[in-house]
Amino acid sequence: MVEKARIRLSSTKPGDLNQICEEIKKIAEKTGVRLRGPIPLPTKRLVVPTRKSPCGEGTHTWDKWEMRIHKRLIDVDPNERFLKRLMRVRTPEDVYIEIELM
Repeated sequence: MVEKARIRLSSTKPGDLNQICEEIKKIAEKTGVRLRGPIPLPTKRLVVPTRKSPCGEGTHTWDKWEMRIHKRLIDVDPNERFLKRLMRVRTPEDVYIEIELM
């Protein structure tokens, strides 16, 4: 039997991520489901250093490009009404949602 549902959210924009978390909280309050979270997980930094000079000659100067991936974790009691409403939530393109039933 399923004891809880774990929702993992990840995005490069923390504002969009927090907005989706608020929507999930509202759905949980309406359906009366016990909610734990959102728990912020460590931010993953992807850094790519590149040479400024395209030909490779001249000064040794570098540009550093960085992308940050923000993550949140939410645990809820599985309820059919809650999960149906969760599937209808409109998410931006850069927010990824994984639902794992445990």
